[in-house]
Amino acid sequence: MSAQASLLFKPVELGSLKLPTRLVMAPMTRNFSPKGVPTDQVVEYYRRRAAAGVGLIISEGTTVPHCAANGYPNVPQFHGEEALAGWKKVVDAVHAAGGKFAPQLWHVGNVRRLGTEPDPSVPGFGPMAKYKDDKLIVHGMTHEDIQDVVRAFAQAAKDAKAIGCDAVELHGAHGYLIDQFFWEGTNQRDDEYGGSMENRGRFAVEIIRAVREAVGPDFPIIFRFSQWKQQDYTARLAPTPELLEQFLKPLAEAGVDIFHCSQRRYWEPEFEGSSLNLAGWTRKITGKPCITVGSVGLDSEFLEYMVKTDKVAKTDANIDDLLQRLDNQEFDLVAVGRVLISDPEWATKLREGRIDEILPFSREALKALN
Repeated sequence: MSAQASLLFKPVELGSLKLPTRLVMAPMTRNFSPKGVPTDQVVEYYRRRAAAGVGLIISEGTTVPHCAANGYPNVPQFHGEEALAGWKKVVDAVHAAGGKFAPQLWHVGNVRRLGTEPDPSVPGFGPMAKYKDDKLIVHGMTHEDIQDVVRAFAQAAKDAKAIGCDAVELHGAHGYLIDQFFWEGTNQRDDEYGGSMENRGRFAVEIIRAVREAVGPDFPIIFRFSQWKQQDYTARLAPTPELLEQFLKPLAEAGVDIFHCSQRRYWEPEFEGSSLNLAGWTRKITGKPCITVGSVGLDSEFLEYMVKTDKVAKTDANIDDLLQRLDNQEFDLVAVGRVLISDPEWATKLREGRIDEILPFSREALKALN
């Protein structure tokens, strides 16, 4: 292993979060938790990645205790005695393997459709109501609804701390509920939660503050955000550094300890005139530790192998640029996604220089929980 690559495997302390390596498992929905309960197979799935050298495991999205939080089948929940007992097994297994664990707390918002578990009669919830053929398909959230969801995130975070998690991540990215309030296209409210960027960020700020109150001053809160959306890969929430600062500063002041900056390709500069990526800019603006993510270890575009094709993602993509950015302290942690689905030993093989042995990612890898 090169001297630069060894940076990924050095311990790091970010406030109260002490990690054995700088590698993070990115949250990835897997749909292997029947009735919202993580199974022993899920426990082993996360344990294996921690044992191989991933310092921080961030779970797939887990739903908070709200009636409309879920949008997909067999997604794990982070509430209820049985589900929390399942997550306690995950936490204990990751700790025994030498890693740290944070659940990603999630509400899908208006992505939810009628007929979705656990209660098929509940529509999606979002900043604005939506109708189709005179039928309500998205419930526009009232002030009471907003506070219910704020409390749901706080309760999930409190439960996470109670079962021994090392941090929590709030999912504020990719067009789900928190992000729906950020984005003008989905938030045209005329009250204090709509209009200016400050108002559109108010929902997130209230969630962060409630979570902070629930977990105390020293428990790490990670916040994941993205410029791009699932609905629009070219969207930019903040198209200039000045607007990005307007967006980020209130979140940092509300209690975020670490920002998880979601990009499709980590090597792409966020703004003209600078080579900094989204994590680099976020760290520069807020002074907070940041996680970079986006096709680490892969050399093909995400959509190329998510459609029905035999194409696989090569795993010999050069990460020298990533390591140089890490050495330059542009960001603090590196999140790895799809390559960890196909190869739980990816970190070990990288550390030992066995690059040729890394298993490539393809759509087939999504069919099993290895």
